[in-house]
Amino acid sequence: MDGSHNHPQAHELPGATSVLAVCAHPDDESFGLGATLAAFAATGSSTAVLCFTHGETSTLGAGISELGRIRATELADAASELGVHHVELFDYPDGALTQQSLDRLTTHVCRVADRVRADLLLVFDEGGITGHPDHSRATEAALDFARDTRLPVLAWAVSEPVAATLNEELDTGFVGRTAEHLDFEVHVDRGKQHRAITRHVSQATENPVLWRRLELQGDLEVFRWLLAPSKPSTICSTNGPLPLSDQSDNQEG
Repeated sequence: MDGSHNHPQAHELPGATSVLAVCAHPDDESFGLGATLAAFAATGSSTAVLCFTHGETSTLGAGISELGRIRATELADAASELGVHHVELFDYPDGALTQQSLDRLTTHVCRVADRVRADLLLVFDEGGITGHPDHSRATEAALDFARDTRLPVLAWAVSEPVAATLNEELDTGFVGRTAEHLDFEVHVDRGKQHRAITRHVSQATENPVLWRRLELQGDLEVFRWLLAPSKPSTICSTNGPLPLSDQSDNQEG
């Protein structure tokens, strides 16, 4: 990134044959990455989502029985709206990703990236956007894998003005980026993202932070390269099967 720019340049999304989004919770792929995934799909890229938890401890929908199971269904429905071709949902404890072995999480990224032949990883920005440690850990696992394979990692970010407004108005902990720390901005159509969001009924119905953020962002998304594109090496090798408790629910779109 050229730090001489006072603001990120308008840009198109980078070209990619297969994009893998690495997320912590069902709804991250829609609430955060939805417009971007839909835009990649519209250009002909194959898209996939890896989600590490079922989001069962969310305070939104806390009174709902079997919230984790319901959120798994919501993820599948939302992914379909976004044109996602492949979803892998793991069952790590919600809110405890930082307590899980980074090597094990990285191996999941490796295997799914290999399965979908990903040539770009899409993640939440470092700091987790909202400060959620699960978000940060998911990004950390993606980066850990990508450093070895030289696969590019594109981070969805939130601008500092948007973050500051949310933090002031709603007492949130958003981590925003100033213009000099952003690489480019993209104008997006949020139609499919909004439809995907409505599929997450348990999380979207009473979520003023989400709707205010989308209002502040308008039709603009901003991004940072955590690892810029270069010639990739061979996708990783693995050392035998993971324990059955670590296997995913595969959902084909």
